Amino acid sequence: MERRWSLNSPPWCRNETLTRVKTPQGLRRPSRRKDLTAALKGALSGPLEALMLGLMRSTAQYDASELKASMKGLGTDEETLIEIVCSRNNKELEEIKKVYKDMFKKEVEKDIAGDTSGDFAKLLLALVQTKRDEPSNVVDYEKIDEDARSLYEAGVKRKGTDVATWISIMSQRNVPHLQKVFERYKSYSPYDIKESIRKEVKGDMEKSFLTLVESIENRQLYFANKLNDAMKGKGAKEKVVTRIMVSRCEVDLMKIRTEFRNEYKISLYQTIAEHTKGDYQNALLSLCGGDD
Repeated sequence: MERRWSLNSPPWCRNETLTRVKTPQGLRRPSRRKDLTAALKGALSGPLEALMLGLMRSTAQYDASELKASMKGLGTDEETLIEIVCSRNNKELEEIKKVYKDMFKKEVEKDIAGDTSGDFAKLLLALVQTKRDEPSNVVDYEKIDEDARSLYEAGVKRKGTDVATWISIMSQRNVPHLQKVFERYKSYSPYDIKESIRKEVKGDMEKSFLTLVESIENRQLYFANKLNDAMKGKGAKEKVVTRIMVSRCEVDLMKIRTEFRNEYKISLYQTIAEHTKGDYQNALLSLCGGDD
């Protein structure tokens, strides 16, 4: 049975939270992080435990541990793998790779290669290699047009899809450039880039390319949409909600809140309140930081 947890402090995250653990002996302050982790495991269970233990790690440590868990044992949690690899920028991926090796004594690339296959593996590995160009103050309109035309000719224009060209362009060009490429693409194709992806590829490749495009177009809106999807109807997909709230709380959660409100005309705070319950709800609401 889950022991009750009381969260009395205002907006909290890794460095401001987890300072008090309610135990049968009363409220105490563990002197070391290791002690606090053990105390949390003993006092909590279920989604609340996953949330609080996630907050014990840095953002990169959390992402690395989620990647490892997605490839552990039989089967692969493709949703987690796609979300993390396809939505993180170069700097974030570099830090994840470093931390992953420190934590698990293995290269994340090797684990991805061993757990995936085909074009799906090629896309993930191309992204993890962090060869994406850094943004430039110079707008190369000729290159924008060339890339837009190449995406069209590699997909909708031909029979079959030249996936290698799509992977190359989407994993190597910088974000502002690709945003302009996707706009220019409409002048060549009768479909926008997302419609083209849905027509050309299926399964994990479709999900991966869509995640890439949505993250490139507006990363905070991508996460807002995922949170909304995870809390549709009765209940919530707690694993997805926890993963996004923990991984983005020190990165861009305030912007995600803004995008959520603009897109759905209701605050993220209110949505969490409607679709979660108990101490898990209290923790998420505190992490959210307030109503909009």
